[in-house]
Amino acid sequence: MAMQEPESATEADPTHSAAAEPTRTVAADPTRTAEAEPTRTAEADPTRTAEADPTRTAEAEPTRTAAVELTRTADAPTEPARTSAVVPRGEATTEPFPVRVPTGIDDVEAGNRIDDFDLLTNLGRGAFGRVFLARQHSMQRLVAVKISPDRGTEAQTLAQLDHDYIVRVFDQRILPDHGLRLLYMQYLPGGTLLRVLHRVRTTPPEQRSGRLLLDVVDETLAEKGEIRPAESTVRSRLENLSWPETVAWLGRRLASALDYADRRGVLHRDVKPANVLLTAEGVPKLADFNISFAESVGGTSAVAYLGGSLAYMSPEQLEACHPGLPGTAADMDTRSDIYALGVMLWELLTGGRPNSEDDLGAETLPALETMLARRRSGLTAAARERIPADCPQTLLRVLAKCLEPDPADRWASGAELAQQFDLCLDPRARDLVDPPPHSWRARLRRPVVPILTAAIAIPNVLAALYNYQHNANLIVDRLPPDTQREFEQLALIINGITFPLGTVIIVYLCRRLITVPRGLHRGRSYDAVELARARHDALLISDRVAAVVMTLWTVAGIAFPVALHFVGGNIDGPSAAHFLTSILVCGAIAVAYPFFLVAFYMVRSLYPAFLPHGATDATDARELEGLHRRSVRYLALAAAVPLVGVAGVTYLSPEEIQQVLVAVRVLAVGSIAAFVLVYWLFRIMEDDLRALQRGVAPTRATREPVKPGPDQSV
Repeated sequence: MAMQEPESATEADPTHSAAAEPTRTVAADPTRTAEAEPTRTAEADPTRTAEADPTRTAEAEPTRTAAVELTRTADAPTEPARTSAVVPRGEATTEPFPVRVPTGIDDVEAGNRIDDFDLLTNLGRGAFGRVFLARQHSMQRLVAVKISPDRGTEAQTLAQLDHDYIVRVFDQRILPDHGLRLLYMQYLPGGTLLRVLHRVRTTPPEQRSGRLLLDVVDETLAEKGEIRPAESTVRSRLENLSWPETVAWLGRRLASALDYADRRGVLHRDVKPANVLLTAEGVPKLADFNISFAESVGGTSAVAYLGGSLAYMSPEQLEACHPGLPGTAADMDTRSDIYALGVMLWELLTGGRPNSEDDLGAETLPALETMLARRRSGLTAAARERIPADCPQTLLRVLAKCLEPDPADRWASGAELAQQFDLCLDPRARDLVDPPPHSWRARLRRPVVPILTAAIAIPNVLAALYNYQHNANLIVDRLPPDTQREFEQLALIINGITFPLGTVIIVYLCRRLITVPRGLHRGRSYDAVELARARHDALLISDRVAAVVMTLWTVAGIAFPVALHFVGGNIDGPSAAHFLTSILVCGAIAVAYPFFLVAFYMVRSLYPAFLPHGATDATDARELEGLHRRSVRYLALAAAVPLVGVAGVTYLSPEEIQQVLVAVRVLAVGSIAAFVLVYWLFRIMEDDLRALQRGVAPTRATREPVKPGPDQSV
């Protein structure tokens, strides 16, 4: 995906509590062990925020509410901690909470101590357990503790994942006598996307922006007694984003998280707003892998972990839930998670899901069959009508492909999807890739042959006319009439060979640029290799055309003097110099101007048409940069045309200058005007190339190497 605006260290550190309080300090624990994540420097940072405050208790934060909601389906009200074990913030705790032996999950309460944890506040509950804000005694830090029955492999699954946009899990404790598991993890104070979604539904589309996301986060921080970060590049950027751009910003990070998990054999299976947590800067982190499936965890199977929220399930996951249909959970892959992500982002963008199912009532088999039928029918016209007016065409295209009923038609990976979201966040790049339907750039994507023909032929015809006029006045017209006729016949033969030969070579070199865009327009699919070749050809075709044209002009520069020698006897030195000068001038015209016309058409119209259909890599970025460097050299060549033309006149006698004066004046004025045009094209193309480089550059998910775990190999 892409050159990206640098973000603050807060976002880049996956263990960072986003509620930044730069003036708060903690006493680092000198006895800290491996369990404390020694390689994650944020926990030893003396400026660490409340997340690492070892003395912070429930009484100091009486309004703290849900921030880590790993299984909850709605924001839960705060359950205040008991006051019997509360001390003011900043003071050491001398008396632990009363130890209570729970008989089950429902028996666990805030204000008690269980194992190594003082439970401060109830953060939420769901089908698989309850989550508390707790103080871990041994490490003297705040964590989120999920208490659930001791079954499943969520801890082993999450232990494989260490990513900026996935909630960091520290470790687990097992209480075998009570059949309970304590999974403790990174605490995030910014709430969930579910609360953001509630705000979206009550806010008119024209009033939504990146500020809406920050407002919801700030309200959540205030309820918890957290301090909003004073300075943040991430928040500054979010404030300047439109709401569709904010959705793309969130989507890019979550797609990166899904790709990271997928490359480690982990499927989430329950992507929804309540399972996306937010830092104090609004950075999303994916949570709740309770029903996920990890290939590398022994004793697990995809079928055993079937689950999720019906409202966000892909058609194949819904089919696997139906006992009477042939689909199984083993058939699912990361594209099912991409579908669920698409549903969630569509809901954030429009305020409603793409397929309304409010009328179905209870989750019965007939209701499940109706859901499946609606999702297999794809996006409806009614769903598209809810798209905000300021939504870029690129974002609509990206989300629509996420929601394709057939997994084969969706984005193949989270990395590919993240690249597309990067395009959505770059106004110039997305305008190139998805131009307005009735713009000239969109219309010129189809008539490839006529446009390339005109771009190549017109400069060459003008060069040929100048060459003929120049040499006819100085050389050919001085020959005897019979010799002139013989020379003209030879000239026709030479031109009759070189021009068709050049045409055939150029058509062959342009074959993919002719066939692939036409096939894409007709709905045909191409594999990644063929699309990569088409992109490669598009960025090199201007150089190839220049090479073919220059070769043919060089051949002509040799053939014409030789032909003149055979039909008219020996030619003198000045005549040979005239031929050489005219060939140099005409060759520069025939090379420089077609290069810019062809390259401009490729960069501005044709090359971006390939980007929505396949993932790009570092090769694309290098080739775009290479085209920019070569353009500078061709610009210098275009500037040299009038200089070479005028310099050639200095070798002529006064009588000869009078004969070619008109042609030279036309050359000088015309080439200067052409250079102005070429320079204008160069500056536009330069900005376009930079934008495309940002769009095709690999995302962090693509660049990041896979770290093999104990049961994995790269």
